[in-house]
Formats: sequence, C-alpha cells, structure tokens
Amino acid sequence: MFDFIHHLFRPKAAAPKTWHTVTLSPAQVQRHAAWVEQCVFLNWLGPYFKAYHLRKGGAAGARGLRVQLLQESGCQGALLHYDPSIGPGNFRHFYEHLGERILALGYHRACADQCTQHHANHTATTLKQLYKPNPVDCPKTGHCDQRFGLITVDLVAMNQQPVFIRLMSNAVRQPGFTAPGSFDELLKCLLDAPPADAATQALVREYYDLF
Repeated sequence: MFDFIHHLFRPKAAAPKTWHTVTLSPAQVQRHAAWVEQCVFLNWLGPYFKAYHLRKGGAAGARGLRVQLLQESGCQGALLHYDPSIGPGNFRHFYEHLGERILALGYHRACADQCTQHHANHTATTLKQLYKPNPVDCPKTGHCDQRFGLITVDLVAMNQQPVFIRLMSNAVRQPGFTAPGSFDELLKCLLDAPPADAATQALVREYYDLF
C-alpha cells in the first residue's frame, strides 16, 4: 500500500493526464441527499478526527480508522485511509460531503474532475475537487480573506476499490491576503462532530455498496 502511495505522488516523466469533469446523475444526487439528510456521515467524522490527533501525537494504533499526515511544498494535509467497515458507497458519499462542508466555510468549488491512469499492474482513478475562498475582504485589514487557503479533496481508487481521501490546504503567500488558518483548525471545522447513534450506525449497510 505504501509503495502504491509513494508511486502515485512521486514526480516523474509520464504521459499527460487526461481529466474529465465529474457530473452526478439525478439518481446519485437524490441518493446522496438522502444520505446527508440521515446524517450517515456522523459514523466517520468524529472517528477520523480522533485518528488524526492520535497520529499527530504519535499514539496511533493498529485498530480503528487510519490517518496519514502529509506536508509537501508548503502544503499541509492528511490521507483518510479507506476501511472495509465503511463500504465503497459510503466512502464516495463521505468524499462528496467533505466538499459540501468546505462550501459551508465560505468557499466555492472551482472544479470537480476525474482522471484514470492504466498501469502494468493496476488502474488508478482519481477524483479531484478544488475549492477557493469566496472573494471577501477582511474588515480589519482590507486584505482578501483566504480562510484556510486553497483546498483540494481527492478520492483515489485502485482497480475500482477506494484507497484513501486526500485533503490538502495550500496557503496563498502573496501580498494582499490574510494569514491562513491552520490545518488543525480546518479539520476541526470539517470533522469535529458528535458520535453516531445506534439508528445512524444501522444505516451504514444501506449505503455500503452503492453511491
């Protein structure tokens, strides 16, 4: 698994990637709306938030959800690893819902694209969403409020099986922008939530396979 991740992010000379815009079907939109209305996401928001802080504190164990910390070229981020207890359907819903939670923080979605790459031993598919802060000035400084900077959310699958969600923030370092909020603050806004009750836990099976 770690060899695959290293290979995926390693700079290399390769054929240009072809990206296509992702558009959900009416049935997918309706099903996802029901998933959100039933708060199925509560099954994983808090557990991923806990796993992040355990990993950051060096206390991550072998049980429970797994998170990997990322820091590259001034960006901060985390990999939210897929767990079989979630199901591919729920994981895709969770990916879409993370984007919806980013919108609620004062962002707009700049793109939602998909790329599939065929390799000798596997096929890798990446869904990518890019979010930019809405153009709002800080009342104190007059600078553009960049909030948490640019945010990307990727869902990576190998041979049509989900592997992880990658969440990254990239601060704008140019003059005229406010200082960005920290990645810790971003994750608190996105993932800090109450635990799922028994009824919500029971909904996992309903959405386990199908998005």
